Amino acid sequence: MQFYYGQQMPLRILDEAEFWKHQEEEHTVVIRELVANLEQNYVDALLNWEEELSKTHQKVVRYIESVIRSPYYIPAKLYQRVLNLVSFCLKQSLDFIKLCRQIKTESAAVRKNPTAKVVLNHIIRESEYFVGIAQVLLYGSK
Repeated sequence: MQFYYGQQMPLRILDEAEFWKHQEEEHTVVIRELVANLEQNYVDALLNWEEELSKTHQKVVRYIESVIRSPYYIPAKLYQRVLNLVSFCLKQSLDFIKLCRQIKTESAAVRKNPTAKVVLNHIIRESEYFVGIAQVLLYGSK
């Protein structure tokens, strides 16, 4: 991510969050579809994650709309709310990564499916990419 966005930096990070929350939501479906006989507890967890990630995605979209409506000046309160949302998205991604790692290491169905391991590693790396972007923004703003 480039940092020459200046005043529009909150919009840039929200764009990233919007993209990655949608990706993570889709990844819950990919895992469920790819791993035949995935244990029910993981299926249920992924269904819950799909719903929660969808809610977060929609919240990010609402914040994007708010920032767009403040093109010349982003009020400090709105900027702080954006940072809080990014912090929430960061934690959510870390928790999602934790679930993916748990599925990869503990699921018998995944152990029997080498392709699923590769896909889970890819999904984890993609979420870690967003985590890195979010951390830079959050740590750079303090």
